[in-house]
Amino acid sequence: MKKITQTLLLISLVLTLIVPISQAEGQLVVQGSTTVLPIAQATAEVFMQNNSQANISVRGGGSGNGISALIEGTCDIADASRPMKVKEILLCQEKGVSPVPHIIAMDGIAVIVHPSNPVQGLSMEQIKDIYTGKITNWKELGGQDLKIVVVSRDSSSGTFETFSEIVLKGEKIIPESLAQSSNQTVATVVSTTKGAIGYVGLGYISNTVKALQVNEVIPEQETVVSGKYPISRPLYMYTNGAPQGIAKDFLEFIWSKEGQEIVEKQGFVPLQ
Repeated sequence: MKKITQTLLLISLVLTLIVPISQAEGQLVVQGSTTVLPIAQATAEVFMQNNSQANISVRGGGSGNGISALIEGTCDIADASRPMKVKEILLCQEKGVSPVPHIIAMDGIAVIVHPSNPVQGLSMEQIKDIYTGKITNWKELGGQDLKIVVVSRDSSSGTFETFSEIVLKGEKIIPESLAQSSNQTVATVVSTTKGAIGYVGLGYISNTVKALQVNEVIPEQETVVSGKYPISRPLYMYTNGAPQGIAKDFLEFIWSKEGQEIVEKQGFVPLQ
């Protein structure tokens, strides 16, 4: 009887230790969307300052890469600027992964040009015509006689997916567009190319680029909250199942008043 009791106690002890090693060590790996990246980095920094046992690694790579990492078990939280695709959900089912979406902020996708560009705004139809190749020169839009340089995101980007769905309505972007791996590289290319047009999350607007009005609406927090700005979306963090341990604590921090203040400070739209 004593031997059985000892065996049961040993099994019980082993079961309590069967938790993700990252959580057991206070470590968390967050990967994905470059739009969500500034929020993840800034909140992780403050969270680690407040929790000495926490060690959070944050990296970008795009929404698709983050979701793939979650499915393969190489990250604990996948940042995404779009909902999961059907094929990703099916892959989750095959791998025994139960993806749970957590909305952590709202965002608007700003259409940006070089600061010297005199054009102040475009309609959704005009933006679509630029990205599908029907409009190729700024003079067709009241600007200078200057070829339009189309800058876009790569196919693993959630921002690309959202822009394609809302603006392009499923039409193909021109093959000669300059595909970039992050919001920051889009902003950099546009800021250094006079004829360029690109699109980025609100947190990447700076004085090095000019954000255009879309359908006569300025991309900013108030217009995203009100629903007036036409290219808006929620931002997500995905977990495999209900978050536990440090992942749960980190998400709750992001949703807290302090966390949402950090969201706003990064240029995005808080939930409260």
